[in-house]
Amino acid sequence: MHASPLFTRLLITGGLALLQLSSAAHADEIKRTSAPGSKAPISSTVSVPAASRIVFFSGNLADVANPAAPQGSVEAYGNTATQVTSILKKFEKLLAAEGLTLADVVKVNVFMVGDPALGGKMDFAGLNAAYSQYFGSAAQPNKPVRTALQVAALPMPGGLVEIEMTAAKPAP
Repeated sequence: MHASPLFTRLLITGGLALLQLSSAAHADEIKRTSAPGSKAPISSTVSVPAASRIVFFSGNLADVANPAAPQGSVEAYGNTATQVTSILKKFEKLLAAEGLTLADVVKVNVFMVGDPALGGKMDFAGLNAAYSQYFGSAAQPNKPVRTALQVAALPMPGGLVEIEMTAAKPAP
């Protein structure tokens, strides 16, 4: 049995339309990739579809963890892990106010000063210890891309960490 040229064109056109619909559905998702075998709580790349809602959040600093400690001291705000936890808890509230969660975060910038307890080096291990509880965990597996760098100073005496975020939500 031989198919007519019109029938063949209809089959090809219909097949192409189905492929386009299929790829359009996947194109509307945020795509996160990590380096093979990486256990880091970050993605290597994140692709956000054009129709997504993108929300940028300013940098945030930690809240006082120990009110009995001298004002403006590292002891008042806690070590790096304590400060990161405080900041990420703030972001949970800020994200919720925008109808978002940490799962929607696609980009994180972390600014750290040198920790006096570590001879002026940034506490990267402390950052990852707290950060890993919020990103790339069993409870919240989405991992944003992240940049972490040491800066000369932060605007808050005693602050070791400032974090800013970008979140995205695909259009419904």
